[in-house]
Amino acid sequence: MIFRFLTSGESHGQCLNAIIEGVPSGVAICENFINDELRRRQMGYGRGGRMNIETDKVKILSGVRHGYSIGSPIAIQIENKDWKNWQVAMNTSCVENTKENLELIDSKKIVNVRPGHADYAGAFKYNHYDVRNILERSSARETAVRVAVGAIAKCVLKEFNIEGISIVTQIGNIKAEVPSNIFDIKEKIESSELRMADDRAADNIKTLIDEIRKQGDTLGGSFKVVYRNVPVGLGSHVHWDRKLDGLLAQAVMSIQAIKSVEIGLGADVAHTLGSQTHDEIFIENNKYYRKTNNAGGIEGGISNGENIVITACMKAIPTMLKPLNSVAIDKKESVQAHFERSDVCAVPACAVVAESMVAIILADALMEKFSHDSIAEMKTNYDNYLKMISER
Repeated sequence: MIFRFLTSGESHGQCLNAIIEGVPSGVAICENFINDELRRRQMGYGRGGRMNIETDKVKILSGVRHGYSIGSPIAIQIENKDWKNWQVAMNTSCVENTKENLELIDSKKIVNVRPGHADYAGAFKYNHYDVRNILERSSARETAVRVAVGAIAKCVLKEFNIEGISIVTQIGNIKAEVPSNIFDIKEKIESSELRMADDRAADNIKTLIDEIRKQGDTLGGSFKVVYRNVPVGLGSHVHWDRKLDGLLAQAVMSIQAIKSVEIGLGADVAHTLGSQTHDEIFIENNKYYRKTNNAGGIEGGISNGENIVITACMKAIPTMLKPLNSVAIDKKESVQAHFERSDVCAVPACAVVAESMVAIILADALMEKFSHDSIAEMKTNYDNYLKMISER
């Protein structure tokens, strides 16, 4: 990949960090825009107490000068405001062995693993008896810095008029209507606590979330991510690891709690005839067009010029106030799973995270196709490419 990034940080550590490599020089990057994206991630009906603590703000540490990228790696940081309460338990240095410190550290130790979380597998993989060493990094808190990285990817896409949106399609057993013109109602979606355009479904889902909260349980759901103005020709058919749909699926699947990713018709292709699946191509006034987009904008691992359409399903969060049966890995005893502060439903927030991951993949594919040293060079190559394909 050209647009590469690494993140670091724990849920209750000092901060979350990322180093981003490959951003062309000359891209306008504004901290306010990144902070707006972080705010979008923190919204949503059904979120937990952590959202009352954190008001995420990014700090750009390098790679940007006077509001523009300079071509060198960009380092960013998001402070964890709850760190003040965890300075002993999560300190990176050895702490003084006072009775108070030892008792505090012991109180934060976790041995009761949660089914559905990384606790069990991670504890055995990394040989930990305190599961906090696993959950601190596997926590979805890490997605905050991914959204910040995605915001920088969106800054690159903006230069080419490529924009994305996400909309929640279902929570629990309640489905919401999804209009075809979602970009036209972007303001309505953004103002919805559930990232929905269907008011009736949203009201019913809020009632459901309240009921599930009282039961001590959690809810999952599904959402769509759509990007428009993506040019034909991103990705490749020649190798498995260059296929755009494969890259997008991996990126979205990597988000905590995501269990399925579909592109275009997705699972529905299993029962749809070929004549109803494939998007016929027409020509008028010397321009190609299609009446459908069942392929979700990708054919043969390559973008075909239609909207990129991705649907993903998020499982119910495994941290529950009414815990499941589990085990304590230190004594091999049957126990109730550990409860850490948690959301009842985080599907709207997850949709925003998926927007960011898709933006990262599209920005990388764009750089691969049109060079990446400077945005001016990319735009020249992009314009020449559009001219070339328009003349075919």
